Amino acid sequence: MTRHVSDSDSVRRQNRGLILSALRSGGPQSRTALAGITGLSHASVTAIMQDLLSQRVVEELTGTERADGRVRGRPATLVGFRRRAAYVALFEIDVNRLRASLVDYSGVLVDRIETGVTPRTFIETSPTDFLATYLESLRQRTPEAAGALMRIAISVQGILDRDGSGLKWSPIANLAGTSFASDLARMSGLPVTIHKRGRLLAEGTRWLDPQLHDTSVATVFVGSTVAMGLSLHGQMSGRGEDGSTEFGHMNHVPNGALCRCGMRGCIEAYASDYGILRTSYSVPETTPPAPAVPAQQFETLVQRAEAGERAVTHGFNLAGRAIGYGLSRMLAMFDPTHILIVGPGARAIDLFRPEIEAALSASLICKINGMPTILAHPDEREPIFRGLQMKTLSALDQAEIAALEAGKRL
Repeated sequence: MTRHVSDSDSVRRQNRGLILSALRSGGPQSRTALAGITGLSHASVTAIMQDLLSQRVVEELTGTERADGRVRGRPATLVGFRRRAAYVALFEIDVNRLRASLVDYSGVLVDRIETGVTPRTFIETSPTDFLATYLESLRQRTPEAAGALMRIAISVQGILDRDGSGLKWSPIANLAGTSFASDLARMSGLPVTIHKRGRLLAEGTRWLDPQLHDTSVATVFVGSTVAMGLSLHGQMSGRGEDGSTEFGHMNHVPNGALCRCGMRGCIEAYASDYGILRTSYSVPETTPPAPAVPAQQFETLVQRAEAGERAVTHGFNLAGRAIGYGLSRMLAMFDPTHILIVGPGARAIDLFRPEIEAALSASLICKINGMPTILAHPDEREPIFRGLQMKTLSALDQAEIAALEAGKRL
């Protein structure tokens, strides 16, 4: 009897998870559409939906209109997530800034706070206290969400601790070596997860462009750092569930230019904004990287290169060459159909492209299979945010909502 109950609970949770996943990826749906998407019977979908409605997790949205505003046939009753059912707090940290966002259960952005990050930020304030301060600000600015806040997720640059409590290393000064995630979880009483930015780039790209959802894509961030996330046939790839490649720290030139990580010759040391800045001004390769390169200064470098200034053009050439040879090495193991350049560096795609394509064309896999399609997306923040948002809400769906017992509400 115990085995039967356990199996029934498992099937119930799995079926609820299928419905929630379909709503998360496709938006509000009719019960008939959900049956087709999930493969569940219409009767099963109706029963599950009634359960979710009574738990106030979803709500009915009546009426669908054509583009011309006229209703065709009997209006369908769609079911979508109830916005106030739950909230999540999302923190995106990089070497220059923090972006804190409050998102409701349907995925709508409710509030956002942005602030600068400097090399002294986490000396003057511990990472835990820093994040806790902005978490409290989000709660105070939207009081109705405070009691329904269910998860916190953090996007970072660096190498994660295996236990998910913090970072082993990060280019963000003084962030690594502290258990800020587990400390924040203890202070807030909420689950806290950390995710690498490279992986979120790949995941967010899939959600932003439906045409790329099931393809193989290498998403390369070029800006304050260089990072890459891989999506192979719609599945994330990397070092572990929350891992991603360390593309920017792949060695490009042995004993070459000094990287922010402390090693020499990394791709990042040539292709990041600080690497391009250093080359453009003929600064010795052993000079420590600039702590940050203002966006306007990088834009000025792009404009000077576009105008044909030789030294600056050389900086972008070296950057494109480093990215291209890194990608050609990656192609020996993975074979993406698309390469997406995101971040500030996407603005310079026409400056990078000749060297990237020259490096790729010299690889055997490109000679056999042809060149992957190279695309640019100027704003990396949206793919990162979308990846963090969807990963966190999906985890909430499967871990808490799908397991919610009948008759109980959040």
